[in-house]
Amino acid sequence: MNLQGAYAPPLTTVDDDAGADFGSGGDDLGSRGHTVLANRVIEKIAGQVASDETSAGGSSGGFLGIGAHADLSARPKASVELSGNIATVSVEVGLLYPTPLRQATEDLRQRIRGRVTELTGVEVRQVDIKVAWLTTEGAAPGRRRLL
Repeated sequence: MNLQGAYAPPLTTVDDDAGADFGSGGDDLGSRGHTVLANRVIEKIAGQVASDETSAGGSSGGFLGIGAHADLSARPKASVELSGNIATVSVEVGLLYPTPLRQATEDLRQRIRGRVTELTGVEVRQVDIKVAWLTTEGAAPGRRRLL
């Protein structure tokens, strides 16, 4: 767990020089190995940032996408294309209605870009946001609202 209460996944370290003596004290930075993050780790972080810091939600329930319903408490679906230390993130969210969509998506884009970079060290160059659904705050699931 990190300071914000979110789960911090373990990082896998790949050692470039498996036979190196780490107790010699003469190691230079280039021979220490590198950290590898799976795409799925960055996807989960981006989805969690979207649900934690905004009024965005995801879809829940259903089977193979059939019967899924809008849920502001669900984590939005995210996907990542990772090329070295540069990521492109796509997030599918639902938002409260009425909300200024352009402002809400731009705020979300900046939060995701900043937090993913801060938490993983991976530079996020592009964040694509798809608003899949809109919902009103007081609407009960499965019931129509009378005007």
